[in-house]
Amino acid sequence: MNEPLSKLFMHKESLADLSALELLPGYSLRHFKPGDEAVWEHIIERSFEKRITFEEKIGGSPYFQIERVQFICRGSEPVATATAWEREETGEDSGYLHMVGALPEYAGQGLGRAVTLAALHKMRSEYRSSATLKTDDFRLAAIQVYWRLGFRPTYLGEDHEKRWTHIMGLIQK
Repeated sequence: MNEPLSKLFMHKESLADLSALELLPGYSLRHFKPGDEAVWEHIIERSFEKRITFEEKIGGSPYFQIERVQFICRGSEPVATATAWEREETGEDSGYLHMVGALPEYAGQGLGRAVTLAALHKMRSEYRSSATLKTDDFRLAAIQVYWRLGFRPTYLGEDHEKRWTHIMGLIQK
């Protein structure tokens, strides 16, 4: 049986150069409000193809603040989410991009980029100067979005350089 691969890391050195958030007509940005737990879980389950509870990943953490959980809505329906998070190991100056997802039926509309950018703007408003994230090898579309937003690979594991070389060859075609 194969061991699961370790997570890959990416880092954006500066949040000073963020572009303005632009949404397609009919879409809006808002943050989490009480009662959004089920809709967040629905978006994440559809994005990650596994059940993840809001309480486990977000709500039960001392870092949870409703303003950090961003939603892009089509009309009044949340269709994408990302969280401007923090982690002790990234330091006080660095934000942590956490739990980015969009409903698959909205793929190709730039929602991943927009909701990621919304979370990065939130980090910058909290005086974070950089951002870090974790991802998986197979999340090529997400990695491409992160790359275009200025995130670059961080080599933390023995096999990371080889894995990143392979990924970059796939997304830069």
